[in-house]
Amino acid sequence: MSKAISLRRVVLSAIAVIAAGVGTSLQAATVEGMRLWAAPDHARLVFDLSEAAPANVFSLDDPDRLVIDLDDTQMDTDADSLSLDDSAISDVRTGSREGNGLRVVLELNREVEPRHFTLAPNDQYGHRLVVDLEYPGESAVENPIDPIEAMIREQEIQAQRASAQSQVDDPQQTASSDEEADSSSASEEAKPHPKRDIIIAVDAGHGGEDPGAIGPSGTREKDVVLDISQRLADTINAVDGFKAVLVRDGDYYLGLRQRTQLARDQKADFFVSIHADAFNSPRPQGSSVYALSQRGATSETAQWLADSENRSDLVGGVDGNLSLRDKDEVLRGVLLDLTMTATLNDSLSIGGQVLDQLGRVNRLHKSRVEQAGFMVLKSPDIPSLLVEVGFISNPDEERRLRDPIHQQGVSEAIMGGLQNHFERYPPPASLLAWQRDNQRSPSGDEYRIQSGDTLSAIAVRHGVPVNQLKQANDLNGDALRVGQVLRIPSS
Repeated sequence: MSKAISLRRVVLSAIAVIAAGVGTSLQAATVEGMRLWAAPDHARLVFDLSEAAPANVFSLDDPDRLVIDLDDTQMDTDADSLSLDDSAISDVRTGSREGNGLRVVLELNREVEPRHFTLAPNDQYGHRLVVDLEYPGESAVENPIDPIEAMIREQEIQAQRASAQSQVDDPQQTASSDEEADSSSASEEAKPHPKRDIIIAVDAGHGGEDPGAIGPSGTREKDVVLDISQRLADTINAVDGFKAVLVRDGDYYLGLRQRTQLARDQKADFFVSIHADAFNSPRPQGSSVYALSQRGATSETAQWLADSENRSDLVGGVDGNLSLRDKDEVLRGVLLDLTMTATLNDSLSIGGQVLDQLGRVNRLHKSRVEQAGFMVLKSPDIPSLLVEVGFISNPDEERRLRDPIHQQGVSEAIMGGLQNHFERYPPPASLLAWQRDNQRSPSGDEYRIQSGDTLSAIAVRHGVPVNQLKQANDLNGDALRVGQVLRIPSS
């Protein structure tokens, strides 16, 4: 009898363990919080969940709504407290669905293209359901480049590529032969100089649910770098001949590849990404400037930093498996990496100027431009820098990074470096190029090189000797490039 009782107890205990396991696996999830990040071209709604929960997301018409159904889930937060400002969502309604389920209905005020995915817990967050509402046809940049300036810049880019290709095909080739110039361009009148702005894309790192590094007093990297980026944009726009494009102008997340793509869409001449450094010790301090390394990082610190910054895409939920567009971009990036040498040289040159200016307002962590494999720098057609404005993990620098006066000083230092470079090497169609050329030869006309032009044809057309034309423009040879502006001296 005692053996039978013992056996029964063992069986009952096993059943209890199994039941407990089943109960755990079927435990209902709880929505512990909701967060909304509004961007010009999309909104991201994040559900913080106690457990992973499957979701079904679908749209309804008349009126436009987006329905989010979560199985075995309860609401433990107030959806009415969610700020809906500047988003496509005008109202949020919640209710029970089929007993144990939760239904969230988003009332929409504009057309959206929704997508959703779940994220596993990480160091900052638990389980999450992310619902992205993308606005078709909208730009992520609030003040995009003027269409005429975009056209001029695109023509300049195409001319540069054609010139580079012709140099590869035939290094001795000039703009064209004399016969082609006489037949196609001799009758064309000189076109006015475009005097376009030099476009600087300013990228504030991190954003939205990715706070970046957090200082000892709780200062978030995403906040201070946005403040500095906005000040930098204002500083750039205050200088004639320059125009700033803010890649991120609010507290929302953008993927690393999307940031460089936005700069490319805006025909940027230069891309600068602003970050605040951090380390596992409070002692390191100072500003740093990074350019892309084709061989990897130049130091262990740079490699560690590159890895941590690149991982921010995972924090934001963009891991390369969620969008086919990312796969296409990666493939293009690998192929275009082979053409980065000239762009990298420009980046290093500008980086040296920026670093010199930063050293006047802050201690430098390294006295030279570092190189690392940051994803936001892998834009083969746009010179790029990543500026670490200081160590937010250092208590003194954390305090200074919050100081508006120091933020303005950092912004002016970065702009000073950019301005020093572009005043020496302005793009051919820019206002700075016109100013440089005008100062070189105050009198006389100007002529912008067209396809098919040669020096001899231009000299004959304007009635000046070739040698005089060369002297007025500091030309050592006969090679010309489309878009280049020549000063025509008085005869």
